[in-house]
Amino acid sequence: MKSIAVHPSVTPDEAAQWPLPGSGCSRERWHKLADAARVDLVGARMLEAHADAVAILRELSGPRPRFGELWGVWAADPPHAVVVARKTSEGVVLDGRKLWCSGASICTHALVTARSGDESALFAVDLSTAGIKPVPDSWPAVGMARSDSGAVDFTAVPAEPVGSASDYLTRPGFWHGAIGVAACWYGGAQAVADTLRATTSDDPHRLAHLGGVDAALYAAGSVLDAAALDLDRRPLDRNAGEIRARRVRAVVESSVSEVLDRVGRALGAAPLCNDARHAQLVADLTVYVRQSHAERDLADLARALRTEVAD
Repeated sequence: MKSIAVHPSVTPDEAAQWPLPGSGCSRERWHKLADAARVDLVGARMLEAHADAVAILRELSGPRPRFGELWGVWAADPPHAVVVARKTSEGVVLDGRKLWCSGASICTHALVTARSGDESALFAVDLSTAGIKPVPDSWPAVGMARSDSGAVDFTAVPAEPVGSASDYLTRPGFWHGAIGVAACWYGGAQAVADTLRATTSDDPHRLAHLGGVDAALYAAGSVLDAAALDLDRRPLDRNAGEIRARRVRAVVESSVSEVLDRVGRALGAAPLCNDARHAQLVADLTVYVRQSHAERDLADLARALRTEVAD
């Protein structure tokens, strides 16, 4: 089986070999994600999901991805589209519609969350199985268009439980994976900044924006490195993991927003109109960073801090 090409310089099989989060080499893992995102943000988003699936399956003693496979993690649970797990005489099957399925038409396998009684449980699914149908025209996006993150319908699809009910959300690694996403945001922002770096100008306003961009990226890179060291010291502390991830994502999101704004203000509309690669990258990063829930995530950080103080 050939490895599926989703990125120009890194294969999913190579990403599957990256150090696991909390293994003592978290910094290397996040640098590989950031470097991949600087080259191809959408491709890195696919690699991040595959590498995250490898880590989840290792943590919850699930099946090991094989050479040539590409795994997605389809874990969005909006209230108006629900996948339900039901037991049959032959095992568990999934029914319903899942939204935000990145790689809907190209992934070979996926980790899928589904309602199991009153809880959300995780299941491994072979996407070549009958009963799986990507919903046409359900991803009309401009930003992150290549991520193919549309809806998928499940009809009596056999699924393998991974861990016990609620393990996916309660395991410490849930928050480690959230930082991997931020590492991709950081790499994408580096790529946007490269357009500004490539211009030669003594204009003081442009130079001021370049300095501001550099400082913002330094903050994002530094917080990722600091978080990696802290994670490797205490990988099993879930409360610390939540606070760490929420802090990192908040700092990196702020840095990304500043980079997008400053590069646009420094260069004007020209690269957005005349440089297709830059224009697509800006659109992709603008959508991708909205995986952050903005003020809701900041409020959740404050609540987590209150809980830590109370404990």
